[in-house]
Amino acid sequence: MSGEPVGEASPGGLLLIDKPAGITSHDAVARVRRALGVRKVGHSGTLDPAATGLLLIGVGRATRLLRFLGDLPKAYEGRGVLGVETDTLDAAGTVVRKTAVEVADRDLIAAMQRLTGDIEQIPPAYSAVKVGGERLYRAARRGEPVEAAPRRVHVSSFDLVRFESPAFDFQVRCSSGTYVRSLVADVGHELGCGAHLANLRRTAIGPFLVEAATPPGEPGQLLPLDRAVEHLSAVTLHDEEARVAVYGCCLGHAGIAGP
Repeated sequence: MSGEPVGEASPGGLLLIDKPAGITSHDAVARVRRALGVRKVGHSGTLDPAATGLLLIGVGRATRLLRFLGDLPKAYEGRGVLGVETDTLDAAGTVVRKTAVEVADRDLIAAMQRLTGDIEQIPPAYSAVKVGGERLYRAARRGEPVEAAPRRVHVSSFDLVRFESPAFDFQVRCSSGTYVRSLVADVGHELGCGAHLANLRRTAIGPFLVEAATPPGEPGQLLPLDRAVEHLSAVTLHDEEARVAVYGCCLGHAGIAGP
């Protein structure tokens, strides 16, 4: 690891980690924990085991700031396959339907564009969303699929990169909480042939880019704590307000708005 050594007494910081395929986000955290010899490690948002790409990892005191990173917008690149639907909406699932594909580029692009902006999404049956206190994927594995309530998400862009039927490569920028495999499945629904997500890579979380990330077993230099909150509005406190704030007390509408 580059930079200063990290121990239990260190204030900690943020790590940009490039998760490989085949491990969970929890597994990635465990690898970072072992590499640094630090117990207090967490992440700001999961990636499916089959997906690769950027995880924001908090170390030490930075774990308390991870809640401020969860709502940052995300960027992905991936591949969808038309004409094949699975029960999980991705390549890890069981094929439930196959359909002939007769789709032109312009039709695919139009279908993707209809799925941009503010849209309603129903979380996949095989997801970690809780309904009635239980994770959806647990009910689905028992053959008792439960449907979650639709949620509103925002898709800033959903662009076609390459189309070699039946596979299409894409890039998407979206709000936190968006299920990209649902987007791909919805493209198939729009075209009438079905589709599933073949692979996915997260390339950005807010201002953080995967190009600066390192493997979980070889973590790079810690970013300072303030990087976790630099996207938030700043307030400059007077001396007395600052003394109260450091003890966790709530403040009224005092203070001077910062830049």
